[in-house]
Amino acid sequence: QVQLVESGGGLVQPGGSLRLSCAASGEGLDFYSIGWFRQVPGKQREGVGCISSADGHIDYKDPVRGRFTISRDKAKNTVFLDMTSLQPEDTAVYYCAYARGGYYCIASAGLYDNWGQGTQVTVSS
Repeated sequence: QVQLVESGGGLVQPGGSLRLSCAASGEGLDFYSIGWFRQVPGKQREGVGCISSADGHIDYKDPVRGRFTISRDKAKNTVFLDMTSLQPEDTAVYYCAYARGGYYCIASAGLYDNWGQGTQVTVSS
């Protein structure tokens, strides 16, 4: 079982930046992907992007491409989501999630098995 702990959410003004972290622990951290997702009340969970452990493949969804960056610290089993040029429509609870399989990740929620607790990101002036 893999456990995920997110951190780094908060309140930021439009145009600002935030870094989210996702620390993974447990078994199964040899060949996996980490996905980032977000959800606002009343809407479906939306994929943000993902990173694969074996090939380092990174995928971004169109609404965040060019503004968000996913990276990792392999030694610490931690994945980061750096968010820049934040806008009010980026306001959501952000989740990281774990999937077995370390190649060519896809940020589709149904592919992921273990989820973090979520962290609130609010973009407002």
